[in-house]
Amino acid sequence: LTSDMMVPVEVTPEDWVFGSGYTLSYPGSREALTDWIEALPAEIPFVFDPTPVIAEIPRSILDRVLARVTWLSCNTDEAAEIAGAGDAQTVAVRLLAEHCPKAAGVVIRSGAHGCLVRMADGGTRAIPGFEVTAVDTNGAGDTHIGAFVSALSRSLSPCEAARYANAAAALSVTRHGGSSAPTDTEIQEFLSHRDQATTAHGQEEEAAT
Repeated sequence: LTSDMMVPVEVTPEDWVFGSGYTLSYPGSREALTDWIEALPAEIPFVFDPTPVIAEIPRSILDRVLARVTWLSCNTDEAAEIAGAGDAQTVAVRLLAEHCPKAAGVVIRSGAHGCLVRMADGGTRAIPGFEVTAVDTNGAGDTHIGAFVSALSRSLSPCEAARYANAAAALSVTRHGGSSAPTDTEIQEFLSHRDQATTAHGQEEEAAT
């Protein structure tokens, strides 16, 4: 892949750009992709997931990409690979302060436990996951970040988007195979049922007191 080959790839003002660590792990594509990412217009949101192959990405390339991100989404291991060991909140603070200077925030995913959202303005919120019976976790991270970007692009707040993404990932692990992402309708129905169950449980507790 060369820079000339990336020239036809244009973005429009409403676009969101997503980058994967897998594409940056390939020696034949990483330089052209990184140059293209750095040249994105400032107003175009860029979301990056380093993925489990983060150790195969040269640090110089990774640093250049992180410097451009609007949102970083990674699991706890990937976050520690970038910013060092520590609890999720501490690592999230370091990610923003030392590695992602232009980011609006970072999301650190913790599997079934949900995720942590840390905003550049200092706001932090743990978004709990949903209890389901998992049969295959392959693709859960991809589903999570895809749903998160989809929700942000539709003007949901970061925390609302993270809850939406948690629901999408929860549904995905109840299905076999890597291509298990649910539809928006399925996610909305799942959230509605969970909200109704939470409300009913609260009413039962209130009646018991």
